[in-house]
Amino acid sequence: MKNIFLSASVPLPERHPKYYDTADIIAIRDAVIALASLVLGKHRIIWGGHPSITPLINFVIERSIQYRLDKELYGLSSEEQKEFLFNEIKKEIQNHVTIYQSLFFKDKFPEDNEKFENIVFTEDKGDIPSSVQFMRVEMLSKNEFAAAVFIGGMNGIEDEYKMFKKYHPEALILPIASTGAATKIVYDNLFPEEMKNDRFLKDYGYMSLFQKFLMDKI
Repeated sequence: MKNIFLSASVPLPERHPKYYDTADIIAIRDAVIALASLVLGKHRIIWGGHPSITPLINFVIERSIQYRLDKELYGLSSEEQKEFLFNEIKKEIQNHVTIYQSLFFKDKFPEDNEKFENIVFTEDKGDIPSSVQFMRVEMLSKNEFAAAVFIGGMNGIEDEYKMFKKYHPEALILPIASTGAATKIVYDNLFPEEMKNDRFLKDYGYMSLFQKFLMDKI
């Protein structure tokens, strides 16, 4: 099982218009759901717990659990057996996701956090920039990553792209520029020309995109 770093968020309207005005919110959500749908059960997604992304990952987890239950419950008669199977499937799928969260935001954690078993809490450094920076360093320096996927987002996407390149220079990087916002800025200005591909800009069939450029390559 390999680790895949997800850097993503839905831009907020009160932030810099260069992010919000170019964001394709439907594409951001579709891309995150497609990525999680392909990766869960095979590899592990690690992300910084942005409140616009965590509920989407949880949606895929719950859907995956239900799909497995529908397949495997046949023939089980007792409620005890069914509950055991549910817990085993949930535990297995939860092993494929890890959230990093700074304790600076402990009073603002999204409710969906409670549905995840693998959360790494990092130290509150007293202010947002220092706390977020520390969380990112812990997340990116203490895990081995085979790949990173960048979707939508704001200035944090640009910061995390540079940091990921520093800690994992040989890893696969996919900036999904069709989702707009900060990822499009990264694609245009930071992503190497020889790595660019029109499908990152124009292909909204994210399942096939991730299968070809991520799953088939790691």
